[in-house]
Amino acid sequence: MDNLKKNANFVNISVAFSRTLRVFTPCSRNNRQMANKITQEFASRKLWEMNAVWEVLTYEEKEYIERAVEVCVYKKNEIIHHEGDYPTHMMMLGSGKLRVYKEGVGQKQQIIRMLKPYDFFAYRAMIADETYNTNVSAFETSVVYKVRRDAFMRLIQENPRFCYLFMIEMAKDLGRSDAKVVNLTQKHIRGRLAEALLTLKQNYGLDEDEATISMYMSREDLANLSNMTTANAIRTLSQFASEGIISIDGRKIKILNEPALTKISRVG
Repeated sequence: MDNLKKNANFVNISVAFSRTLRVFTPCSRNNRQMANKITQEFASRKLWEMNAVWEVLTYEEKEYIERAVEVCVYKKNEIIHHEGDYPTHMMMLGSGKLRVYKEGVGQKQQIIRMLKPYDFFAYRAMIADETYNTNVSAFETSVVYKVRRDAFMRLIQENPRFCYLFMIEMAKDLGRSDAKVVNLTQKHIRGRLAEALLTLKQNYGLDEDEATISMYMSREDLANLSNMTTANAIRTLSQFASEGIISIDGRKIKILNEPALTKISRVG
């Protein structure tokens, strides 16, 4: 910790906390109001108030990391990083929803996973000293906390507890990736789509009716998440609806029979 103090110019936390906020160009009064609202809401929030991993930092490390954080606002469909980019920041989603995906033949997207608030991303490539092997874009207007590479790597190297917690995060990501491979390669269409719906429910929860998934995806996005054509996604959703497993209202999907959906997901 002595080395950390020598290398960082520590100042009082109330003075040190200053972040650069990158917002989309406010082309209308509504956009300006939205940008101001986002600024007020997120500019003073502490990382450790949102994700417990940061709580293990010492007081000095928290001061240090505060000055290495940039708060960025991305509008819908804006790219956060491209496959092949070299990582300069590790990131945490503060608000909104992000998609992690790869582009295949004919620019067809394969959604690897959907990120929810307080999820970490963009750190695996940094730790491995590799370029990104996926793309990340905003599914809706989203706030992202970006921590400079040098600051994040210093914490990984100097704080064993922090490093251990990130190892757990990486292990969980690996487990989810392994499960995703099995789902996409061994399950039939019905099983893949059922799994996708249950995952969305688990990640984003339900609306006030306690049945409608709080994630409104287009049929194309559902297809990309489930590794199928849009036509197959539409057909399978209609089958689920006719069987009384779900009901559909535009992009809103209500789960009517979760045990049946779970069974379909398991048997594939």
